[in-house]
Amino acid sequence: MTLTETVETDAGTARVTWRPAEKPRLVLAVSHGAGGGVEARDLQALAGVLPGHGVTVALVEQPWRVAGRKVAPAPKTLDVGWRGIWPVLGKPGLPVVSGGRSAGARVACRTAVELGAHAVLALSFPLHPPGRPEKSRADELLGAGVPTLVVQGGNDPFGKPEEFPEGTDIVEVPYGDHGFAVPKRAEIGQERALEIITDAVAEWSSSLG
Repeated sequence: MTLTETVETDAGTARVTWRPAEKPRLVLAVSHGAGGGVEARDLQALAGVLPGHGVTVALVEQPWRVAGRKVAPAPKTLDVGWRGIWPVLGKPGLPVVSGGRSAGARVACRTAVELGAHAVLALSFPLHPPGRPEKSRADELLGAGVPTLVVQGGNDPFGKPEEFPEGTDIVEVPYGDHGFAVPKRAEIGQERALEIITDAVAEWSSSLG
């Protein structure tokens, strides 16, 4: 079952697509990155698998995406949109895990403590711009202030797993790029790459209580 609702925020109209669990214990709210939408392969895989593990998934489309714009606004505006969506995410009365991919992961980290997130799921966290490791965004990740799981492609140009700060709870998707695509010549196929993501997040979510 899929349910979709629109939410008015100070940054414009957002959209939430719900994939409810039969007996939910958590809500995982995940937003997209700056270059795509909730059709991303990892977000769709999580929405398909996690409800079977007691996790209701809320796929969140930021206002700029709903409005049809192709370029994401400044980080502060993304945060405004996420804040406006948050009250709807908590309506089921369950703990909410704040998540996202790429730019959405940054938003989740920046706002986690303020919004009372139970934990953060950071998919393809953009640790730095490609080729610019000196422009590190590690402070955003380390400042999340709640249990945080990073899922990162082994060949992500925005930060490979070994570049992350020591102590980061991180799952590597071998050969994966920023969108978790794996080359045809890789030892694992695309289906297995997505299984690594869904298995890891399902196991992690079970540890959150």
